[in-house]
Amino acid sequence: MKTISIRLEDSIYEELGEMLDAMGQTKQTFYESFTRTALRERRIPFIISAPASSKDTVADRRMEAFKRLEASRKKSSEAIDYDSEREAAMNAKYGSID
Repeated sequence: MKTISIRLEDSIYEELGEMLDAMGQTKQTFYESFTRTALRERRIPFIISAPASSKDTVADRRMEAFKRLEASRKKSSEAIDYDSEREAAMNAKYGSID
């Protein structure tokens, strides 16, 4: 597994952190999801927006983010082999068990 370093202005870094918190995401999951999807679809893959209202609970925001991702997945014309995706993720994280 490789490590990358990204330089961002402090204000952009903080704003990104706040937005991802509102979506129930971390910066690492954001970059990994974005990269995997971009590679699979061969394009800038998706738009996820944070809720405008601060009245929502964290659980509500996470559920809404999940619903948007699920709707986007269902619209996709390419079938995803979740077993292969899961196996690749496990191998990347823990190594192959062969």
